[in-house]
Amino acid sequence: MDRLFLDANILFSAAYRQDAGLVRLWRLDEAELVTSVHALEEARRNLSGHEQQKRLDRLLEKVMVLESQSENDNLPPDIELPDKDKPILSAAIHTRATHLITGDFRHFGKYYGKSVEGALILPPVLYLADF
Repeated sequence: MDRLFLDANILFSAAYRQDAGLVRLWRLDEAELVTSVHALEEARRNLSGHEQQKRLDRLLEKVMVLESQSENDNLPPDIELPDKDKPILSAAIHTRATHLITGDFRHFGKYYGKSVEGALILPPVLYLADF
């Protein structure tokens, strides 16, 4: 079974629209969904509507949320990410995620298709293409 670490932009996008295609991730029987408080707080900050917040709460019922961790304690030294994104990759590694699912091409794009400490970094479209 895959363990998918969901970046804040995935949580945000899935909750933003009622008919968001990313909700397919939540319907996969072969995947366990995880995220961190850091990612969750970022998604919440960017969702403005009450209905969006409610959708996010419903989605979180099927997501394990990592409460705390030592930030950036397990990142390889050659990883180049902005400080705001390091906790995302660090949490994915910490949770032993098989995949880090992120739509952040700007910062994670050069790592798409690469595995970092066991977490394969992919945009959602590439992960969902197998299903």
